[in-house]
Amino acid sequence: IVAVYDTGIHNGAPYIVTEFLEGQTLRRLIAQGPISPKKTAEYARQIAYGLVAAHEKGIVHRDLKPENIFITKDDRVKILDFGIAKLTSLPTASSEEETIALMTTQTKVGSVLGTVAYMSPEQLRGQTVDHRSDIFSTGSIIYEMLTGQRAFSGETEVDTMTSVLKDDPPEVTSLRQGIPPVFEQIVRHCLEKDPQQRFQSARDLA
Repeated sequence: IVAVYDTGIHNGAPYIVTEFLEGQTLRRLIAQGPISPKKTAEYARQIAYGLVAAHEKGIVHRDLKPENIFITKDDRVKILDFGIAKLTSLPTASSEEETIALMTTQTKVGSVLGTVAYMSPEQLRGQTVDHRSDIFSTGSIIYEMLTGQRAFSGETEVDTMTSVLKDDPPEVTSLRQGIPPVFEQIVRHCLEKDPQQRFQSARDLA
C-alpha cells in the first residue's frame, strides 16, 4: 500500500505527503496488451497481500481497479487511492477528535461509490459491503490482466451494472491460448455473485 508520510493544511488547502513512485499504473500496462500468466500471478499475489494488510485493520478499499494499482519500475505493486475506503469496524480512538475522524469514513447504506465495472454486486445494490467485495474487484482485475478485456462491460454505465449483476464473463481460456485452467478457477471463485461463495479472505486468495 502506498505509504503516507504526513498530512496537513497549507494556505487553507489540505495536503497529503506520500512516497514518490516511479513506474506506471496497471491500466497503462494492460493497454499494451495482456500480461503473461506468470507476471499476472505475481501482481495478483502482491495485490492480495496488500488487501490482507488493509482488511486486518478493518479497511475495505471499495474502488479497486487498474487505475488504482501501480507497478513500480522494480515490479512492486502499490495499491493507491483509498478515497472511498470504509472502516468495517471502528478502531479504539484515543480522543474525541480521533473518534470524529474515524466516523467520517463511514458511508450510509444505500449509497453507490466506485467504478461500476469493478464493483461487487452487493456494492452496486447499495448494500453493506465487507472485505469480500474487494475480492470480487480483484477477480475482475486478474481477468483483465490475463485477457486484456474487462470482465464486465456495456455500452452505458447501466448496461455495465446489469452485466456485473447478471452475467458471467467469457472464460479466460476461451479468450487466450495457453492460460492454465487453475487461473479460470481462481477468477471464477473471485467473481461469484454471492459473497458467501467467494474466497472468504484475501489471504486465502493469495
